[in-house]
Amino acid sequence: MDAELIAMQLFSGVALGAILIMVALGLSIIFGMLGVVNFAHGALFMVGAYAGLWVASLTGSFWWGLLIAPLAIGAFGMAIEFLLIRPLYKRSVDDPLLLTFGLGYVLVEAVRIVFGSDGIPFETPALLSGVADLGIGFFPVYRLFVVGVVAAVLVLLWLFLEKTKYGLIVRAGARDPLIMRVLGVDIGRVWLMVFGLGIGLTALGGVLAAPMRNVSPEMGALVLAEAFVVTVIGGMGSLIGAVVAGLLVGVAVSMTALFAPEMATIVMFALMALVLLVRPQGLFGRAVAGH
Repeated sequence: MDAELIAMQLFSGVALGAILIMVALGLSIIFGMLGVVNFAHGALFMVGAYAGLWVASLTGSFWWGLLIAPLAIGAFGMAIEFLLIRPLYKRSVDDPLLLTFGLGYVLVEAVRIVFGSDGIPFETPALLSGVADLGIGFFPVYRLFVVGVVAAVLVLLWLFLEKTKYGLIVRAGARDPLIMRVLGVDIGRVWLMVFGLGIGLTALGGVLAAPMRNVSPEMGALVLAEAFVVTVIGGMGSLIGAVVAGLLVGVAVSMTALFAPEMATIVMFALMALVLLVRPQGLFGRAVAGH
């Protein structure tokens, strides 16, 4: 088989993995620091795509949609945490799970009522249309842009968590919230910010994915399954695990689609099963402190 074709397919896998990283990062941040399994994550990915589409249609600019939608949906996520999830922290861990599961259905049906069930195309901005010569072949400029944005977000997130005072508080609050309360830290405010950050990242993933597929109420369902696979492979709550597993799953799906298209959908689940047989906690899994 042509080496150029294989190289381009590998790069396609990286672009797919970049979207999965954004969604899995949000899922991992919320679980790793709040202990909440958010089953509404895929629906919020979809809402982010619709928000980006709506803002872009109002302003005539993809860039405003890319900027405003993640901020708005992140703020919406903060409202969800404060009004719906926070009262359930001291109850069974199943209660937030069931609540977010139902919330996901509510969001999907609400979007279907407002925008309809048919997919809506999201045009690639003119500046990012066309292809670029990578030396090994031609590749869509927009997908290169997606990879670049995700890489920049990863660097900024690492700098925030590792190099800032508030990032230190967030990490400490995830490990031992009781000690943080004793030290006078408002841990509820930390959890509020973390949940909003996780949802904002997911919404950003939705906006970035929108020009590569039709925006539809069902677009979050498969993404949710893929995000959970990535999160389980990387290790629940592990941010580096989400990055490594996202790239691994993206490349595995892309290469399988080249050699055995009928297996592309199930290869990620087979990969998850293999990892769990070897390391039940995932590649970078760790224990997570409870509330």
